Amino acid sequence: MCQFDPGRAGGARRRRPPGLSPASGAASVAAPIVYPNDPAGPRMPQWRQSGRPGARLSLDVIPAMRILIAEDDSILADGLSRSLRYDGYAVDVVSDGSSADSALQLQAFDLLILDLGLPRLDGLSVLRKLRQRGTPLPVLILTAADSIEQRVEGLDLGADDYMSKPFALSELEARVRALIRRHGGARASVLRHGRLAFDLNGRVATIDDAAVELSARETSLLEIFLSRSGRMISKHQLVDLLCEWGEEVTTNAIEVYIHRLRKKIEPAGVHILTVRGLGYCLEPDNRSVPADTAAVG
Repeated sequence: MCQFDPGRAGGARRRRPPGLSPASGAASVAAPIVYPNDPAGPRMPQWRQSGRPGARLSLDVIPAMRILIAEDDSILADGLSRSLRYDGYAVDVVSDGSSADSALQLQAFDLLILDLGLPRLDGLSVLRKLRQRGTPLPVLILTAADSIEQRVEGLDLGADDYMSKPFALSELEARVRALIRRHGGARASVLRHGRLAFDLNGRVATIDDAAVELSARETSLLEIFLSRSGRMISKHQLVDLLCEWGEEVTTNAIEVYIHRLRKKIEPAGVHILTVRGLGYCLEPDNRSVPADTAAVG
């Protein structure tokens, strides 16, 4: 039997937290990202379905691996956000320190990528305010190559890691994965539901050890449902988890994603139930093998 989890049903636009201007949202420049020391040279990020960690999981909290990028270089911010979104993260972008500080007070994030040279409020001030509020959010700072003093000050203020510009995109992705693992604590590495298994680290689903081809949206949906098997999830909650600020998602779109996911997992006897007016629920499976666990430190 599915348990009710409060939340509004229906399609929605994911709203930007109050106090943030539209200009503080995601960068809109679509261009290749260029890093001189990246052997791949100029490139657009490509979707990869493996090698990426999943969100921290709990039976009481819907996972939402959300990253905030605070960067005033629109091309750099766009390249980073595209790459991280293709890796399965939800990403929001702000272009100045004041907006970053507001966003951090109004919304929960799992990681902050912080440029120190932000307008309106510099990155060190954003970091200082964050730590003064006692927020343990992991922070990766971006600095100019010759700013050793800034790096030292940032680490002393509570930053967890830093990268000097220019940098290799692949290295930044690896540092993001390491920070999330380090701060994730102990968590399940594989979620199982009968014959279906989902590897959180590789973000790969299998049925009887055969890989299931899923889109980015379908992968995120499956992770959400598996982590809350037997509990109701409203469409409004799904919009919050799957989308960035200002992104339009209709009721029909959510229904289409779930319809496609159902077709791929139902051969394993896994069923997503629709409860009219409330949302969706993954039918509990008492035969599921307990998830493998691993301490991440």
